[in-house]
Parts: sequence; C-alpha cells; structure tokens
Amino acid sequence: PTSDGTAETGEWVGQNSPATTGEITFGNVLLATFKASSKKIALPVELIQDSGIDVVAFVINRLVQRLGRLSNTAYTVGSGSAQPFGVVPRATAGKTGTTGQTLTVIYADLVDLMHSVNSAYRANAKFMMNDLSVRNVRKLVDANGRPIFTPGYEAGITQGVPDLLLGKQLVVNDDVAVMAANAKSILFGDFKQFVLRDVAGSMVVRRFDDSAFALNGQVGFCGWMRTGSNLMDTAAVKYYANSAT
Repeated sequence: PTSDGTAETGEWVGQNSPATTGEITFGNVLLATFKASSKKIALPVELIQDSGIDVVAFVINRLVQRLGRLSNTAYTVGSGSAQPFGVVPRATAGKTGTTGQTLTVIYADLVDLMHSVNSAYRANAKFMMNDLSVRNVRKLVDANGRPIFTPGYEAGITQGVPDLLLGKQLVVNDDVAVMAANAKSILFGDFKQFVLRDVAGSMVVRRFDDSAFALNGQVGFCGWMRTGSNLMDTAAVKYYANSAT
C-alpha cells in the first residue's frame, strides 16, 4: 500500500462541534520478485585437486559478486519488466539543469533539487550519484566561496563520518548515470521509501558434482536469487536531469 500524506492537515473545531471527515487516500504498488542467475561456470576436477588456493571458495565468492552487481543495477535503473523496478525510473523530476549544464551541475540547481523534495522527507534524505559526478560536485562553492562538499575521513575523531553535500549524506552508486545531455545523474530523497524484497531462502550457490559436468571431468557452479524492489512513494525521491543543450 502507498499513501502520500504531505498535503493532509487536521482542523480546528469549536467547542461541542463535530470533526469533519478526512479520509486517507491509498494506492498500491506491485512489489514483484524476479529470478536472477549468476551464470554457470565449470572447473576442471584437476584444478580443484591441484590448486594451491581454495579455488571453490574463490569461485563461490565471484558468483555472489555477480549477483550483487546485477541486483544493484536493477535496483538503480531497472525497468520493472523481467527485472525489479529501479529507483531512477520510479523517481520524479526535481530539477532540470540550467542550459549549458550537460556535463556539470551548478550550486543553485542542487539547492533547487533539494527543495523539490517535501520537507517531510528531507530529514532522512540523501544524495546519490556516480563517482564521476562526485568529482564534479566536490569543486562547487556557494555564493560566498565556501565548498558545499564536506569530505568524510578515515582516521581521527571524524572516523566513519560520511561525505556530506549541502549538509546531507552523499552515497556513491556507479549505476547512476554519468553526467550527459538529458541524463538523470543525481538523486535526492528519502531512500527508506525504496523497498527491497529478497525471497527467504532463495539466495543459493550450488555445486554440481554428479551431472553433465562430471561427464566432462568438471565440477559445475551456479548461483540464484529471487529479489524485487520498488519506490513506494514517488514523491520521496527526486532526480536532477542534466540540460539537453
């Protein structure tokens, strides 16, 4: 179920006066799951027997990484057809770049993007962008020449503090588009409204010793998972699109 309550208010009533009706409007969003495969891989039995490292563990870890990359791409830009919905296609427009900003973004447009998100969502809001876009925003300053990017540090009293942009946490996601004409290159909003669903027990990596692989003197490996995602409230996350020209 979905419901946007940002425009709803209560009411003032007089003594002994009744309350009026203010129903909540509900919608619904499909949170379907889709099956993903790591693709299969075959290892010669001799390699497993003779290797100086735990090659089986190495392969299993690599297959899990494949599933992780695949799912992150879908969570970011997935179409919802044969794959999960991504947050970028489900987000709504917050700001289109000023003419000339095909490969960059200016300070004023970032401020407009922030304030395109309702203040009810801004308390938990974050920025998300490609690492190459982070390189661009790190160079930006406000009208007084002050950097709007505050780096986190790995040591000292600020260890573990995240990078901040305009006072909000900045998350790097390389599946977000790099800056280009019309690219949806920056997201801002409350990502808690973006829901992931992993089917319990569906994440598995199997080893095949007795199968067609064995007839070739091989051991097979393949991983699967069932997962889905969707943005429950499209008003919670907005995107910045670079200018077309």
